[in-house]
Amino acid sequence: MSYKRDLKTPSQSFFLFGPRATGKSTWLRDQFKPDLTIDLLKTETYLEMSASPEKLWAYVAALPKNSKIVIDEVQRNPSLLNEVHSLTFEFEDKYQFALAGSSARKLKKENVNLLAGRAIAKQFFPLTSHELGDDFSVDTILQFGSLPRAINLKKNEDKIDYLTSYVETYLREEIQQEAVVRNLQAYNRFLKHTAVLNGQVANLSNISREAAIPRATLDGYFSILKDTLLGDFVESIHLKAKVKEVSTAKFYFFDCGVVRALRQELRQPLGEEKGFLLENLILNELKAFSGYRSLGLEIFYWGVPSGGEVDFIVSQGKKKIGIEVKSSKTWRKEYSQGLRGLLEAKKIQRAIGIYQGKEKLKQDGIEIFPVEKFLKSLWAGNFEEFY
Repeated sequence: MSYKRDLKTPSQSFFLFGPRATGKSTWLRDQFKPDLTIDLLKTETYLEMSASPEKLWAYVAALPKNSKIVIDEVQRNPSLLNEVHSLTFEFEDKYQFALAGSSARKLKKENVNLLAGRAIAKQFFPLTSHELGDDFSVDTILQFGSLPRAINLKKNEDKIDYLTSYVETYLREEIQQEAVVRNLQAYNRFLKHTAVLNGQVANLSNISREAAIPRATLDGYFSILKDTLLGDFVESIHLKAKVKEVSTAKFYFFDCGVVRALRQELRQPLGEEKGFLLENLILNELKAFSGYRSLGLEIFYWGVPSGGEVDFIVSQGKKKIGIEVKSSKTWRKEYSQGLRGLLEAKKIQRAIGIYQGKEKLKQDGIEIFPVEKFLKSLWAGNFEEFY
């Protein structure tokens, strides 16, 4: 089944970055509707453009005014960006380019021409609750994620095979073929260990010791994960709440199904990791909502050394919302402790709890939503702080 995606087509040229298999090419074909597509995943096209990047001029110049051009997997041949820059400079607004990629690594490494502000940057995500509509199921997303292919496969066994292959393809094509790391076994070990710690504080010294990887190597490994768009850090925020606050970041992967594939737990029922996966789902929805609505939200977490924390602080300028996520079907009063403290200290303007119960509640000024109701409220635009 094909789902209508929430990303609106920009009115100017743009970069479109997103992890593999999130549906970028399908969106570009169905919603951007290009007049010309240069697909660098095709060997013949890749070799032609690598040998003669200037051929892009000949293809584009033959198109009529207001034509749309897609260059897919642009990171495979960054030199084409010089040609795109030249075309946009020479012909001003005659053409609109969509430059799609599943990795920013090579673009950063080679310090390539990013069109001097002539193209905006957009990010693509796995399917969201809003895009899935009535097909959205929290438990399914926690188990198998929301990559379009994983959603459309009907049998769990097929989902497991697909996600396992996804991880293997990433290691084989993105890492091994591009010679990103010297020791693939160590990187694979790092991936599995990081997936086990998904959503938890990323103590690099502990990871180094437990995964038997030199501490100096870990920064590079995490940079690879970020550049290949498999995940990112959520930094801590200091709110000066008259207590000592933690400074270490947490790392989250971009999809729950990929996390479980890396952990090799796809055939197992959800266990203690369910809470972290639910945090992951909420984080991914917040990021997609911010990206697709062009809100520029910043997302942090807040914590103290004794263990108290608030899962997410969503910030836009001076406006801040605190969000606590629990996989429990019952909301306990102690879940509200961190939110209540920040609310009373006026460090946040709104406090929200999210749980897997059925009823919407309000306790001590904290709004408590079932997961589905929170997400529907989010996408309906009911958090006016961000508008």
